[in-house]
Amino acid sequence: MSIDTQRIIALVPIKGHSERVPFKNIRNFAGKPLLYWILSMLQDYSAVKDIFVDTDNAEIKDIIHQYLGDSVKIIDRPESICGDYISMNQIIEYDLSVIKGDHFLQTHSTNPLLKVATIDQAINKYFSVINDAYDSLFSVNRFQSRFYDSKGNPINHDPASLIRTQDLSPVYEENSNFYIFSRDVFLQTSSRIGKKPYLFEVPKIECFDIDDESDFKMAEKMFLITNPQASS
Repeated sequence: MSIDTQRIIALVPIKGHSERVPFKNIRNFAGKPLLYWILSMLQDYSAVKDIFVDTDNAEIKDIIHQYLGDSVKIIDRPESICGDYISMNQIIEYDLSVIKGDHFLQTHSTNPLLKVATIDQAINKYFSVINDAYDSLFSVNRFQSRFYDSKGNPINHDPASLIRTQDLSPVYEENSNFYIFSRDVFLQTSSRIGKKPYLFEVPKIECFDIDDESDFKMAEKMFLITNPQASS
């Protein structure tokens, strides 16, 4: 399936409230509101047909219009699916009910180190593997380390043998950077992850997700190192 004939719809849910980092999504990050960076990257990426931001916050809408114009479309999140304990699948379900499109990329504003080249590789991989062995794709971190459960039991190794970590079977962590799925698969599973997902590894520096205050400061420093033009 050619990416040229099957362009994708980007979904970027951005809520106003942030429990651990107040006003995180609109806070200044390298000279602009945090949400600007992922949206501007998607805005400049030709494989993305439309960008939809689902939000519950008027200030977020104003900032998007100010910095990005009308090319980023707004979905007003209904009160019934607002709050910190609403599943992202519920939000996506609503979004798909009010917009058209067959294939979707869902990402977050808290991934400012994500590169367009990685998104491009992921989308191309998705379109090359669906209708074959896989039905969806999501981003992961790969680990080859010795893991234990909360009771101290080894998960992926035998402490008595101590084989080299590079010889351990890898373990994959869902990093929430992005998910690619079709409308059909979502309607079948009520999930952004299908029954046969492809695990797409993201470069370590790009998979950084902002969850707390220290993450925010560290991500901004790394962003300015890798994007020196942002501070000019």
